[in-house]
Amino acid sequence: MSSFNRRSLILLPLALAACGFSPAYAPGSPASKLQGSIRVAEPSDKAGFDLVERLEERLGLPSQPRYALNYTIKTRSSQVGITPDNTIQRFHLTGSVEWSLISTETDARVAGGKVENFAAFSATGSTVAGLAAEEEASLRLMRMLADQIVTRLIATAGTWAEQSQ
Repeated sequence: MSSFNRRSLILLPLALAACGFSPAYAPGSPASKLQGSIRVAEPSDKAGFDLVERLEERLGLPSQPRYALNYTIKTRSSQVGITPDNTIQRFHLTGSVEWSLISTETDARVAGGKVENFAAFSATGSTVAGLAAEEEASLRLMRMLADQIVTRLIATAGTWAEQSQ
């Protein structure tokens, strides 16, 4: 017999409210003011384009930006799957982004940090398939890094969003 009780679902919102939980994008919350208020620096390469595309997808295009987000991307590829006959079958693409959020009104840095992650891809098959797999891994990596930046912005908005107004 299952110990699951549907009545406990009714009490879940009350339990979350009691612990101080509130939705990140609740009306009036600091994170709700981020949408459409951050101008991301223009990309200079394909990785930057993928990162900016995801950031703008998550944060919206700014109509009147209150913040500027600057970033530096570093990526490195390493061989991890080598067969006994020295054939490389798998790669790890490691990436990091150092970012800073600058108030456009005061030119002061209000938030920033560094995010890191990795994506793997297979090098088996044709050269074209290997190149396509590498490009797809790079896209996945930039999307993961952008999502990490947005998560940090949302989580810390209460400490800097109110101060910079």
